Amino acid sequence: MRARSVALVSLSVLFLGILTPATAAPPPPEFGSDYSDPRTPAPPVAVPHTRHCSVEIVRNGFKNFDPYTSTYTPPTACRGAWSKVVLRMQGSVKGVQYDRLGHITIGGVGVFRTSTPEPSTDGISWQVEKDVTSYSPLLRSTQPVVMELGNVVDQTYTGVLDIVVTLDFYTTGHGAPAARTANAVLPLQDQRREDSDLVGTATLPRNTSRLLGEVYVTGSGGGCEEFWDTSAPVETGYSCPDGSPYREVEVQIDGKTAGIALPYPYIYTGGWSNPYAWRPSPAPRAFDIRPLTYDLTPFAGLVSDGKPHEFRVHVIGVPAGQSGWFTVPNLHVWTDAHSKQTTGKLTSYAVSPLAKTDNVTGEPNAAGSVDMKASRSLKISGYVDTSAGRVRTTVERSITNDSLHVWAAGESRDTLDASWRDVSTVTTGARVDRTDLTYSKNGYISFLPNATIPGGYDVITDLDLADRSHTTSRLGPLTLADRRTEETYDGRAAWIYNVPRDQRHATGTQTVRYRITGTDGCYDHTLSAVNGIYTKDFYGC
Repeated sequence: MRARSVALVSLSVLFLGILTPATAAPPPPEFGSDYSDPRTPAPPVAVPHTRHCSVEIVRNGFKNFDPYTSTYTPPTACRGAWSKVVLRMQGSVKGVQYDRLGHITIGGVGVFRTSTPEPSTDGISWQVEKDVTSYSPLLRSTQPVVMELGNVVDQTYTGVLDIVVTLDFYTTGHGAPAARTANAVLPLQDQRREDSDLVGTATLPRNTSRLLGEVYVTGSGGGCEEFWDTSAPVETGYSCPDGSPYREVEVQIDGKTAGIALPYPYIYTGGWSNPYAWRPSPAPRAFDIRPLTYDLTPFAGLVSDGKPHEFRVHVIGVPAGQSGWFTVPNLHVWTDAHSKQTTGKLTSYAVSPLAKTDNVTGEPNAAGSVDMKASRSLKISGYVDTSAGRVRTTVERSITNDSLHVWAAGESRDTLDASWRDVSTVTTGARVDRTDLTYSKNGYISFLPNATIPGGYDVITDLDLADRSHTTSRLGPLTLADRRTEETYDGRAAWIYNVPRDQRHATGTQTVRYRITGTDGCYDHTLSAVNGIYTKDFYGC
């Protein structure tokens, strides 16, 4: 019953200025044929004041499902090592189009995933940038590039997605040392899909000393798994009968659980039945779909034997036999330059089973609810014998998810109050690195017959979102880093469904804010919009 859709990409475009009543025209009474170019309140990627070179890797108008391919060649005028590498994407589209999902691989390694804004009739343009310095080992040699951005262009959906992607390489210099990265970044080989799982193998260097995994992962665009956090059991009659709303992304090595994480609850620019809720600013992370990360170092000594090892990405909670999850895993590998062979083993291993309760009410054509609480944890220790001695690593991770989903009869009103927390602590000798991630989604959708238009429905969305992180690094009593970030969205939008576009009478207000505090200093940026036009662009700090 809900008009749900898909999405695609972008990060942060910085607009220098503050809109005030004296400098900006009043917003229109409702959405018109155009709206402000999309942007987010996030800061641009910080870059050094050194010389840089640009390499274009994508230039294409996406209008079907054919992947775009090219070849990346390292910049001869800016040979590595580099202090920073930044991916920058420019996009434009006009007419009628859904949001679309896209991703880029270089040398088979996923480096970027994104979703697109839905265009206005007159057209929009947007920009995205991402720090991709961690992929520097991959970029030292010529590599194949593939960008997939599936799109449909016909007499109804006219929007061609014109995309240009460049890599900017910043040289080293005063105050800009060579970036510290892994020695290799590897994709999985011999990949295969098993329902919602992805399985592959990797043969790691024999002198591996540290191992991190990352997984670009999202629920599928257009299907119910895009809206996994509002799933309900089939007996309730709910429109997305995908069981429990709990999802978890587990990494296994040779059949043994090595890492757990909670997926981020993405909302794309057609999501929650209301594209006007995301014009002009998208929900947090919609333009920059970040990978989940896993410290797998306790296993490093076991997989450095020169043999292929199986890595499995398992999405917990997806009903048996159902697909619908996009997963691209990569491995970041550090090696011991003074040793041909490292060895090691696990010294302790404790992984709790998932603890989850679902209190469910409802039946077809009636009101219903799912009150879900879930938690899981692990603590894994191991060591690697290196040329510098034995290095011990302990990884602890705890995840919790609370969700209350309530709907009225006929799903005329759908309410969600959900929170996620994912805490990871890695101890290596006297160093302790801790990452505390918290997400929340609170709001409702109502879908009621319009009082004056036969067959028309008033769709109203009211939503608050928060994406917070707190990262710390300590060496004994010394604090090396302490950083808090927070991105929030507060918006309300309404439109008339099942009528011609010029009769939708869409309205919407939104305020998005991005804040950083801690040892990196202070950043505070707020954007507000009314009916698609920015009315406030304010910097604090």
